[in-house]
Amino acid sequence: MNTALIFAGGTGERMNSNAMPKQFLRVHEKPVIIYTLEHFENHDDIDNICVVYPTGWVNSLKKMLKLYEITKVKWLVKGGGTVQESIFNGLSEIHATLFSQKGTIVLIHDGVRPLIDGELITKCIDSVKTHGSAVTIAPVSETIVNTNQNGEIETIEDIKDRSLHKFARAPQCFFLEDIYTAHKKSKENGMKGVLDSATLMQQNGHTLFTVNGPAKNIKITTPIDYYIFKALLNAQENAQIFGI
Repeated sequence: MNTALIFAGGTGERMNSNAMPKQFLRVHEKPVIIYTLEHFENHDDIDNICVVYPTGWVNSLKKMLKLYEITKVKWLVKGGGTVQESIFNGLSEIHATLFSQKGTIVLIHDGVRPLIDGELITKCIDSVKTHGSAVTIAPVSETIVNTNQNGEIETIEDIKDRSLHKFARAPQCFFLEDIYTAHKKSKENGMKGVLDSATLMQQNGHTLFTVNGPAKNIKITTPIDYYIFKALLNAQENAQIFGI
Protein backbone atom coordinates (compact mmCIF):
# COMPACT_ATOMS: atom_id res chain seq x y z
CA MET A 1 0.00 0.00 0.00
CA ASN A 2 1.42 3.35 -1.07
CA THR A 3 -0.13 6.54 0.28
CA ALA A 4 0.64 10.15 -0.63
CA LEU A 5 0.32 12.67 2.21
CA ILE A 6 -0.03 16.10 0.62
CA PHE A 7 0.63 18.93 3.04
CA ALA A 8 -1.46 21.91 1.98
CA GLY A 9 -2.13 23.48 5.35
CA GLY A 10 -0.16 26.72 4.92
CA THR A 11 -1.66 30.16 4.40
CA GLY A 12 1.04 31.49 2.06
CA GLU A 13 2.01 34.69 3.87
CA ARG A 14 5.13 35.18 1.69
CA MET A 15 3.00 35.21 -1.47
CA ASN A 16 1.42 38.53 -0.40
CA SER A 17 -1.92 37.08 -1.48
CA ASN A 18 -4.78 38.07 0.80
CA ALA A 19 -7.39 36.32 -1.32
CA MET A 20 -6.43 32.68 -0.88
CA PRO A 21 -3.64 30.32 0.21
CA LYS A 22 -0.88 29.86 -2.37
CA GLN A 23 -1.80 26.22 -3.03
CA PHE A 24 -5.18 27.33 -4.38
CA LEU A 25 -3.87 30.05 -6.69
CA ARG A 26 -4.65 29.31 -10.32
CA VAL A 27 -2.23 28.88 -13.22
CA HIS A 28 -3.88 28.40 -16.62
CA GLU A 29 -7.19 28.29 -14.74
CA LYS A 30 -6.12 25.27 -12.64
CA PRO A 31 -5.22 25.46 -8.91
CA VAL A 32 -1.59 24.74 -8.04
CA ILE A 33 -2.57 21.91 -5.70
CA ILE A 34 -4.41 20.12 -8.51
CA TYR A 35 -1.23 20.05 -10.61
CA THR A 36 0.47 18.42 -7.60
CA LEU A 37 -2.31 15.94 -6.91
CA GLU A 38 -2.54 14.83 -10.55
CA HIS A 39 0.97 13.34 -10.40
CA PHE A 40 -0.13 11.02 -7.60
CA GLU A 41 -3.63 10.45 -8.98
CA ASN A 42 -2.20 9.27 -12.30
CA HIS A 43 0.55 7.07 -10.87
CA ASP A 44 -0.34 3.37 -10.95
CA ASP A 45 1.53 2.59 -7.70
CA ILE A 46 -0.25 5.21 -5.57
CA ASP A 47 -3.26 3.65 -3.86
CA ASN A 48 -4.68 6.60 -1.95
CA ILE A 49 -4.05 10.21 -0.97
CA CYS A 50 -4.43 12.24 2.22
CA VAL A 51 -4.65 16.03 1.93
CA VAL A 52 -4.03 18.28 4.93
CA TYR A 53 -5.93 21.53 4.33
CA PRO A 54 -5.92 25.01 5.93
CA THR A 55 -8.76 26.12 8.17
CA GLY A 56 -11.78 27.34 6.24
CA TRP A 57 -10.90 25.77 2.90
CA VAL A 58 -12.27 22.25 3.05
CA ASN A 59 -15.42 22.98 1.02
CA SER A 60 -13.43 24.70 -1.72
CA LEU A 61 -11.02 21.78 -1.77
CA LYS A 62 -13.85 19.27 -2.11
CA LYS A 63 -15.22 21.18 -5.10
CA MET A 64 -11.78 21.19 -6.75
CA LEU A 65 -11.32 17.46 -6.24
CA LYS A 66 -14.71 16.77 -7.82
CA LEU A 67 -14.19 19.18 -10.74
CA TYR A 68 -10.79 17.76 -11.67
CA GLU A 69 -11.80 14.14 -10.97
CA ILE A 70 -9.22 13.46 -8.26
CA THR A 71 -10.60 10.15 -6.97
CA LYS A 72 -7.78 8.74 -4.84
CA VAL A 73 -8.17 11.23 -1.97
CA LYS A 74 -9.46 9.18 0.98
CA TRP A 75 -8.73 11.59 3.82
CA LEU A 76 -9.17 15.34 4.20
CA VAL A 77 -7.50 16.45 7.43
CA LYS A 78 -7.47 19.88 9.04
CA GLY A 79 -4.00 21.36 9.45
CA GLY A 80 -2.47 22.37 12.76
CA GLY A 81 -0.55 25.36 14.01
CA THR A 82 2.80 24.21 12.57
CA VAL A 83 4.06 22.12 9.67
CA GLN A 84 5.07 19.40 12.12
CA GLU A 85 1.62 19.32 13.73
CA SER A 86 -0.16 19.33 10.38
CA ILE A 87 1.84 16.40 9.04
CA PHE A 88 1.27 14.48 12.25
CA ASN A 89 -2.48 15.12 11.93
CA GLY A 90 -2.39 13.55 8.48
CA LEU A 91 -0.21 10.63 9.58
CA SER A 92 -2.55 9.93 12.48
CA GLU A 93 -5.57 9.62 10.18
CA ILE A 94 -3.68 7.36 7.79
CA HIS A 95 -2.31 5.24 10.62
CA ALA A 96 -5.75 4.83 12.19
CA THR A 97 -6.95 3.21 8.96
CA LEU A 98 -3.87 1.42 7.65
CA PHE A 99 -1.95 0.44 10.80
CA SER A 100 -2.64 -3.25 10.09
CA GLN A 101 -1.31 -2.98 6.52
CA LYS A 102 2.32 -4.02 7.01
CA GLY A 103 4.80 -2.36 4.69
CA THR A 104 2.63 0.66 3.92
CA ILE A 105 4.72 3.47 2.41
CA VAL A 106 3.91 7.15 2.90
CA LEU A 107 5.14 9.81 0.47
CA ILE A 108 5.05 13.19 2.23
CA HIS A 109 4.88 16.04 -0.27
CA ASP A 110 4.20 19.78 -0.40
CA GLY A 111 0.97 20.82 -2.06
CA VAL A 112 2.89 23.75 -3.56
CA ARG A 113 5.59 21.61 -5.18
CA PRO A 114 3.80 20.71 -8.45
CA LEU A 115 6.76 20.05 -10.75
CA ILE A 116 7.56 16.48 -9.78
CA ASP A 117 6.99 13.56 -12.14
CA GLY A 118 6.04 9.91 -12.17
CA GLU A 119 9.65 8.79 -12.43
CA LEU A 120 10.50 10.50 -9.13
CA ILE A 121 7.50 8.91 -7.39
CA THR A 122 8.61 5.48 -8.62
CA LYS A 123 12.21 6.05 -7.47
CA CYS A 124 10.97 7.10 -4.02
CA ILE A 125 8.83 4.00 -3.60
CA ASP A 126 11.66 1.73 -4.75
CA SER A 127 14.11 3.38 -2.36
CA VAL A 128 11.83 2.88 0.64
CA LYS A 129 11.35 -0.77 -0.28
CA THR A 130 15.12 -1.24 -0.53
CA HIS A 131 16.52 1.13 2.11
CA GLY A 132 13.57 2.15 4.31
CA SER A 133 13.58 5.80 3.28
CA ALA A 134 13.75 8.22 0.36
CA VAL A 135 14.58 11.91 0.74
CA THR A 136 14.43 13.81 -2.53
CA ILE A 137 17.47 16.01 -3.08
CA ALA A 138 18.89 18.60 -5.47
CA PRO A 139 22.51 19.71 -5.85
CA VAL A 140 23.88 22.77 -4.06
CA SER A 141 25.23 25.10 -6.74
CA GLU A 142 25.96 28.29 -4.82
CA THR A 143 27.78 29.49 -1.71
CA ILE A 144 25.80 29.23 1.53
CA VAL A 145 26.13 31.89 4.24
CA ASN A 146 24.73 32.18 7.76
CA THR A 147 23.41 35.59 8.83
CA ASN A 148 22.25 37.23 12.04
CA GLN A 149 18.95 39.03 12.56
CA ASN A 150 20.45 42.26 11.18
CA GLY A 151 21.28 40.61 7.88
CA GLU A 152 25.02 40.57 8.56
CA ILE A 153 27.00 37.51 7.47
CA GLU A 154 28.32 35.61 10.45
CA THR A 155 29.86 32.60 8.70
CA ILE A 156 30.41 31.39 5.15
CA GLU A 157 30.07 27.65 4.72
CA ASP A 158 33.38 26.08 3.77
CA ILE A 159 32.16 23.71 1.06
CA LYS A 160 35.21 22.08 -0.49
CA ASP A 161 33.23 19.59 -2.56
CA ARG A 162 29.78 20.81 -3.58
CA SER A 163 28.96 17.39 -5.06
CA LEU A 164 28.59 16.11 -1.48
CA HIS A 165 26.16 18.85 -0.40
CA LYS A 166 22.48 18.76 -1.38
CA PHE A 167 19.24 20.60 -0.85
CA ALA A 168 16.57 18.45 0.79
CA ARG A 169 13.29 18.64 -1.11
CA ALA A 170 10.17 16.50 -1.39
CA PRO A 171 8.73 13.92 -1.55
CA GLN A 172 10.18 12.54 1.68
CA CYS A 173 9.10 8.92 1.94
CA PHE A 174 9.13 6.27 4.66
CA PHE A 175 7.33 3.24 5.96
CA LEU A 176 4.16 4.42 7.69
CA GLU A 177 4.97 2.81 11.04
CA ASP A 178 8.45 4.36 11.14
CA ILE A 179 7.44 7.93 10.32
CA TYR A 180 4.32 7.82 12.49
CA THR A 181 6.33 6.59 15.46
CA ALA A 182 9.01 9.28 14.93
CA HIS A 183 6.39 12.04 14.86
CA LYS A 184 4.57 10.60 17.86
CA LYS A 185 7.76 10.40 19.95
CA SER A 186 8.75 13.94 19.01
CA LYS A 187 5.32 15.23 20.00
CA GLU A 188 5.48 13.39 23.33
CA ASN A 189 8.96 14.85 23.95
CA GLY A 190 7.69 18.36 23.38
CA MET A 191 9.51 19.00 20.10
CA LYS A 192 7.84 21.71 18.04
CA GLY A 193 8.52 23.57 14.84
CA VAL A 194 10.47 20.88 12.97
CA LEU A 195 9.88 21.65 9.30
CA ASP A 196 10.59 18.31 7.64
CA SER A 197 10.09 14.68 8.50
CA ALA A 198 13.61 13.69 7.47
CA THR A 199 14.93 15.65 10.45
CA LEU A 200 12.61 13.80 12.83
CA MET A 201 13.58 10.45 11.36
CA GLN A 202 17.29 11.15 11.76
CA GLN A 203 16.77 12.37 15.33
CA ASN A 204 15.07 9.04 16.04
CA GLY A 205 18.05 7.04 14.83
CA HIS A 206 17.05 6.21 11.25
CA THR A 207 19.56 6.16 8.42
CA LEU A 208 18.28 8.24 5.51
CA PHE A 209 18.78 7.50 1.82
CA THR A 210 18.38 9.94 -1.03
CA VAL A 211 16.92 10.06 -4.53
CA ASN A 212 17.72 12.70 -7.12
CA GLY A 213 14.75 14.84 -8.14
CA PRO A 214 14.33 16.98 -11.25
CA ALA A 215 15.98 20.41 -11.13
CA LYS A 216 12.61 22.07 -11.73
CA ASN A 217 11.18 20.57 -8.50
CA ILE A 218 10.71 23.99 -6.86
CA LYS A 219 8.43 24.95 -4.02
CA ILE A 220 6.04 27.82 -4.78
CA THR A 221 6.62 30.11 -1.81
CA THR A 222 7.04 33.59 -3.27
CA PRO A 223 5.55 35.47 -6.24
CA ILE A 224 8.77 34.78 -8.20
CA ASP A 225 8.27 31.03 -7.71
CA TYR A 226 4.71 31.37 -9.00
CA TYR A 227 5.87 33.06 -12.21
CA ILE A 228 8.68 30.53 -12.70
CA PHE A 229 6.10 27.73 -12.47
CA LYS A 230 3.87 29.52 -14.97
CA ALA A 231 6.80 30.02 -17.36
CA LEU A 232 7.79 26.36 -17.15
CA LEU A 233 4.23 25.30 -17.95
CA ASN A 234 4.21 27.63 -20.93
CA ALA A 235 7.49 26.17 -22.15
CA GLN A 236 6.16 22.62 -21.84
CA GLU A 237 2.99 23.58 -23.74
CA ASN A 238 4.98 25.24 -26.52
CA ALA A 239 7.25 22.21 -26.80
CA GLN A 240 4.21 19.98 -27.32
CA ILE A 241 2.69 22.30 -29.91
CA PHE A 242 5.85 22.70 -31.96
CA GLY A 243 7.19 19.20 -31.39
CA ILE A 244 10.38 20.37 -29.74
